[in-house]
Amino acid sequence: MLIIPPGYQPLMDARHTERAIQKIKDAFQTSLAYELNLVRVTAPLFVRSNTGINDDLNGVERPVQFRIGAMQDESAEIVQSLAKWKRLTLADLGFEPGEGIYADMNAIRPDDSIDNIHSLYVDQWDWELAITENDRTREVLDRTVRTVYDVIRRTERYICHEYDLLEPVLPPEITFVHALDLARRYPELSPKEREYRVCREYGAVFLVGIGGSLDGGPPHDGRAPDYDDWSTEASPGYPGLNGDILVYDAVLDIPLELSSMGIRVDPTALERQLTLTGAEYRRDLYFHRRLLAGELPQSIGGGIGQSRLCLFYLRKAHIGEIQAGLWPREMEEACRAAGIPLL
Repeated sequence: MLIIPPGYQPLMDARHTERAIQKIKDAFQTSLAYELNLVRVTAPLFVRSNTGINDDLNGVERPVQFRIGAMQDESAEIVQSLAKWKRLTLADLGFEPGEGIYADMNAIRPDDSIDNIHSLYVDQWDWELAITENDRTREVLDRTVRTVYDVIRRTERYICHEYDLLEPVLPPEITFVHALDLARRYPELSPKEREYRVCREYGAVFLVGIGGSLDGGPPHDGRAPDYDDWSTEASPGYPGLNGDILVYDAVLDIPLELSSMGIRVDPTALERQLTLTGAEYRRDLYFHRRLLAGELPQSIGGGIGQSRLCLFYLRKAHIGEIQAGLWPREMEEACRAAGIPLL
């Protein structure tokens, strides 16, 4: 559903917006790489089909597939994220605990909704950090989340310093809330309505434990079974070593997800989550065989939306003001009438 903010006017024109986007991206990735000790690597746009490397997100999204004429019509598919590819890369390039990688990820998700914050095209910084088995704890997760949030907040202060027409709004600290506690607090609300309440209250939240059942009911949101660990209990009754960074977007009056991240599955968690989701067949895929054989390092990682960050920092009303894309004609007409300039 398209949101038209009453009286919306862009704070800068398209030309200045493009310059600001470059400044944001340069500053953010430099700071993230420094704080997490990450090395930039080149990422694939497509991978072989039927290897288990591509991310199937919630398990229902269809990747864009094509045949390669020069490779006997072998099937390949556009990545939907790099969650599992990054872990393979950590192993194959010999990264040790405390070292990691990041990449510019460009993806096509044809089954995504199209609205103010979603498009067919996804651009994000995908990062992955090798850790030890002893690091698979809530303490390490929380510390890493705070580091990522500090980079997000620091970049906001930087771009607001560059452009006097912008004012920083992020709180000094991010608040941690488990999805189970949020469901118990607001049992009558939908997951998105719960996110709205908690983001309005705190400004910036890390919502822990996304993917696992809540009190025997449905999860807060879907997660694939083979990258984030959403089933290990960090404390009694509270499963999940993963979550989302959410902020309150005042322009659109919505909770805005900026990052999904978490500690990744070890062999035990992978086996458990494949069984819980009825995906045991994946054990025979390339990625899963290597993980179950102990060939991949323990890791923590995630993705941080580039266009979403820019939309938030520059107080834009539509992601089409940040990235060029295809939009339904009725959306283009409605945005034009409302003064929302789509690229």
